[in-house]
Amino acid sequence: MSRFKDKKVALALGGGSVLGGVHVGVLKALQEYDVEITSISGTSAGGIVASLYAFGKSVKEIEQIVLGFEWKNLVTLTLSKYAILSNQKIGEMIIENIGNTKIEDAKIPLSMIATDITNGEKVILVKGSTSDAVMATTCVPGIFIPVELGGRLLVDGGIIENVPFSGLNNQNVDYIIGVDLICNNSHKKPENIIEVLYNSFNFLVKTNKLIQSKDAHLLIKPDLSNYNAIDLAQMKELINIGYKETRKMMKNL
Repeated sequence: MSRFKDKKVALALGGGSVLGGVHVGVLKALQEYDVEITSISGTSAGGIVASLYAFGKSVKEIEQIVLGFEWKNLVTLTLSKYAILSNQKIGEMIIENIGNTKIEDAKIPLSMIATDITNGEKVILVKGSTSDAVMATTCVPGIFIPVELGGRLLVDGGIIENVPFSGLNNQNVDYIIGVDLICNNSHKKPENIIEVLYNSFNFLVKTNKLIQSKDAHLLIKPDLSNYNAIDLAQMKELINIGYKETRKMMKNL
């Protein structure tokens, strides 16, 4: 597509737990339009997809990885005083797929957003263990144990910036694409404490999200009103929604 020929395009992938499947469809559509991503940033679920992509996993490979997700293989119960679950297995999944890598060694410049739960500061992760960074950015407070990095206790970056445009600030890019998963999604009636905590967190993100749409040349905001952030059985449909929405927006450019 001539609009993106010779352009340096950056991609900011927002958080949303299972809704992150949308990101795979976005990447699939951008690939079909020959859009080359020259830098990528992710928050929470967006951090998982961004990491896999930045380290050379193909869109097809990422699709197969996320379609294979099961909660029992991603989280474990914990006796920690900080949370109910551990997301250590998410870190292990990252290592299994891209190795015990460092963020700064990614094939595509990569960053992830986390929140310092001690002082509320935004932390942009651009160096150090990729798996640890993914664990930090996906660490929904109260549900997952915070991750200690560099003397900080880190949790999900969605509290501060759910679509991680600031992670791209130091990149020399011509065009920025953002993907917002929280703008319009549903919440089913909670059936357990995990769902109560996650819904509460998502309401906080919706209320306080600092999405600056002016930072994006293209902001993809699919209608996810019929989907929730918990049910992994939706993954294939979510990938398809991301694909169709992105193709539609690209055609309208």
